[in-house]
Amino acid sequence: MSVLDILTYPDPFLKHPAKPVEEIDERIQQIIEDMAETMYQAPGVGLAATQAGIDQSIIVFDPEADSSSRNFQVLINPGIIDARGKVISENEGCLSVPDFRSDVPRFDHVVVQGLDRHGNALEIDAGGFLSTILQHEIDHLNGILFIDRISALKRQIYKRKRLKELKTV
Repeated sequence: MSVLDILTYPDPFLKHPAKPVEEIDERIQQIIEDMAETMYQAPGVGLAATQAGIDQSIIVFDPEADSSSRNFQVLINPGIIDARGKVISENEGCLSVPDFRSDVPRFDHVVVQGLDRHGNALEIDAGGFLSTILQHEIDHLNGILFIDRISALKRQIYKRKRLKELKTV
C-alpha cells in the first residue's frame, strides 16, 4: 500500500467528472487499498478517486475514521437514487480544500447505489453524518467541490485567499 498525493484547489482535475469503472481487477483493488491508506493518513472520513488524480468512479469512506480497525467501505460507480429532507452540514471540510470549513446545505437522507469492491450490487440507505459523507464524495466524482455549494461571497473569499497563498509559496 502507498499513500497517494491529494490534489488541492485549484487543481483543474478536481472539476473533472470521473469515468465509470468498467472492470474490477487487481489494479482497481490496489487503487482501493491506496485510497484507504491515504484517507486514514490524511486523516479524513472519505476520499474520492478524483481527489488523488485517479479518473475512476470510486469512493472509500469510514465515518469512524478509525485507522486501527480499518473498517472502511467502498463504493464503485456510486449514484444517489433518492434524496430527501434538508439539513445544514455544519463546519464541513475537505482534504482537497485546505484550511477552510463552512456550513453546507445537504440532503438529510440519501439512498445510494453502486458496487462493492467485488462487483456486488450495493444499496446504502443513509441519514445524518453518513449521508453527508456520501453526498460529499459523490460530488467529487461529479467534479463538484463543497465550496461550489456555499454562498458566492464565501466562495470568492476562499478562492482569493487560496490563490494568494499559492503565489507566496
